[in-house]
Amino acid sequence: MDNRKIIYDGEVVHLGIETVVLPNHETMQLEVVRHPGGAAVVAIDERRRVCLLRQYRHAAGGWLWELPAGKIDAPETPKHTAKRELQEEAGLAADHWESLGSFLSTPGFCDERLFLYLATGLHPVDDEPHPHEVIEVHWKNFEEALTMCRQGDIDDGKTLLGLMRANEALQAAGNQQETV
Repeated sequence: MDNRKIIYDGEVVHLGIETVVLPNHETMQLEVVRHPGGAAVVAIDERRRVCLLRQYRHAAGGWLWELPAGKIDAPETPKHTAKRELQEEAGLAADHWESLGSFLSTPGFCDERLFLYLATGLHPVDDEPHPHEVIEVHWKNFEEALTMCRQGDIDDGKTLLGLMRANEALQAAGNQQETV
């Protein structure tokens, strides 16, 4: 971009000052973080339990409940990232994948788009955690996880939205099976 002054060019984020003309014709300089995006997985087993990670996040000030997720590494597709992260962080692979759409995490200053997937038909594989990841793998009843969302025990955005969209997809699938 010719209208971008690079401030920081890191491994995960790229910060710059961008000169833009807004729809109201005002010219502004905006601080914009460019990010390659990520993918997150709602992995549900045959007992209707969801795989949640309790992960230490320094930037957030401690431990968070999260879905298996990670940054898209070029030239990966979001689905490939989701499969890789499910294996690396949770030691799982899945036979069935369903897209739950995508969303912008913080569009006020960042272009990060996260892609959500529902994974079923789970089976164990060797995990491959990174040294910088401090993760505990937990299995929660899906309804319990939804209650954790409502009560504020889960406050990670991708996890909240992923669980809510998975709930809608599962309810829709259940309603389709009942009408057959």
